[in-house]
Amino acid sequence: MKKIVFIAITFCFISNAVFGQAKPFYTQYILNNYILNPGITGIENYTDVKLSYRNQWAGISGHPVTSYFTIHKPIGKKDLRTNATSFQVPGEHPGGPKAWDEYAVSPAHHGLGLQVINDKAGYISRWSAAVSYAYHQPLSVKTSLAAGLNVGVSSVSLDRSKIEWGNLDPNDPAIGYNNGSISKIKPELGAGIWLYSARYFLGVSVLNIIPGKAKFVKDQNYGESFTPNFFASGGYRFAVSDDVSVLPSVMVQYWQPQLTSIHGNIKMQYQDFFWLGLSYRHADLVGGYSGMIGVNVSNTFNVSYAYEHATSSRLQTFTKGTHEIVLGFLIGNKYGSSCPRNIW
Repeated sequence: MKKIVFIAITFCFISNAVFGQAKPFYTQYILNNYILNPGITGIENYTDVKLSYRNQWAGISGHPVTSYFTIHKPIGKKDLRTNATSFQVPGEHPGGPKAWDEYAVSPAHHGLGLQVINDKAGYISRWSAAVSYAYHQPLSVKTSLAAGLNVGVSSVSLDRSKIEWGNLDPNDPAIGYNNGSISKIKPELGAGIWLYSARYFLGVSVLNIIPGKAKFVKDQNYGESFTPNFFASGGYRFAVSDDVSVLPSVMVQYWQPQLTSIHGNIKMQYQDFFWLGLSYRHADLVGGYSGMIGVNVSNTFNVSYAYEHATSSRLQTFTKGTHEIVLGFLIGNKYGSSCPRNIW
């Protein structure tokens, strides 16, 4: 038991010292790239709402838990079509050749959004809230380019009451001398661009543009570092048949000090109704492979679940895996239920 507690504490310190600068990891980022790139703000023809809960490394004391709420909508978008990762017309396959051939971009339009993220690991808690804006400009009849910004605040706090001291020194200046919690707030800024059509997408973004350090102890160099996080992603959707589409994608995340993770993802979807997916993350300590399953209900609500298994032998010994749920709501979808659904 002492060994388990010791390893749990060790992972908490590793998370804070090494990965504390990084944005949270997401298994199902492909369902909500907006969480990583503000350029996507307002890309749909409806108000897109997402809620997610991620229970990482279940079974380890103090394991990371991440939840978020996002909402974004277009302003002045006149078309009824969306993009390669959207939920579209009920009863029609959104990835079918017919839909791709008929796709046409909308005139230039704007987008507004909001995201709130809460991330906890052991005695360290982080939350952030930011508003976003994007401008979408057609480049051709099939392709658009969007650029966006998000602006907000982020906070990191330390709760000494949750620390399992063991052989640790309760007077260690790295975690302060008082018995309460310590909280620091800093500005948050991000930017991104997104090139997209009915078949593909390419995006780059940077979050935590404003570097800094939230010091827990005055006049000491202890605390939580904030350094820029860079993301590059791309995917291409193709048809296996008139009813089945496949969307392979890749995402690379880089943050200082010279740490990189590479995510590979493939999502197979039947019409606009049901999808399965597989993904793999290559990264030191936090690598893993996963599967996901999801369903779209009446083109107004969708739910998906993912299970991730760690590739690190040290984690495999103690964790029961990672669980992630994403709920989505499509508010003001112009297609609604007027189009008949195909029976599957």
